Amino acid sequence: MEMKTVLVTGAGRGIGLATARAFAAAACRVLSLDKQFGPEVVGERVDYNLENLAGIPALIAELGPVDTLVNNAAVLYCEPLDSIPEAHRAEILTVNLVAPSKLIEALAPQMKARRSGRVVNVGSVSAFTGHPDLWYGVTKAGLLNLTKSWARELGPFGVLVNAVAPGPTRTSMYEQLPQSRKDSVMRSVYSGRACEPEEVAASILWLGSECPEYVNGTTLDVNNGSYPR
Repeated sequence: MEMKTVLVTGAGRGIGLATARAFAAAACRVLSLDKQFGPEVVGERVDYNLENLAGIPALIAELGPVDTLVNNAAVLYCEPLDSIPEAHRAEILTVNLVAPSKLIEALAPQMKARRSGRVVNVGSVSAFTGHPDLWYGVTKAGLLNLTKSWARELGPFGVLVNAVAPGPTRTSMYEQLPQSRKDSVMRSVYSGRACEPEEVAASILWLGSECPEYVNGTTLDVNNGSYPR
């Protein structure tokens, strides 16, 4: 079987790093994209800042054929709703929502030509209710709608576009939350613990490689009952 190439954004840490490991363990060629890496890099390192939307078509052309795209990179700032800096709002919208669509758009021609390909967008449980971090919640809700739009567009060509919506996951993003927010979330989960990045990664791996072709345009909740209240 031909080795599959997987592009994972935000692969320097957290869910992205765990996802890169999962695909590498499944004998895939992994392209790990991030603007800042930690000590561990899985597969081939791709240094790129997704705020550079204009450069995405050239980036994809340089990377060559990609079988699976995992749109994981995201930005969150814990700031009051009425005092979010304009620069932060713009960054969140660009990285969390516009860049994923631009990456899909850039990869769509090659996937349509091959009549195969998979995209997994990493949303969040925050998409389903009002969220304290306004623009983060807005972008994650938009990402799930974007998933359905691209699935509708690319489905006739054999390309699957799905999403996962993790609940509280033990990453650096989670650790920056105030303790009061963590306590509130923990009261809602069935198991009383945060999700591990590897658990989300396993769900992404299934959607990005193994799930039936009739699973398209859907969102897989990975939240252990942790719908915010």
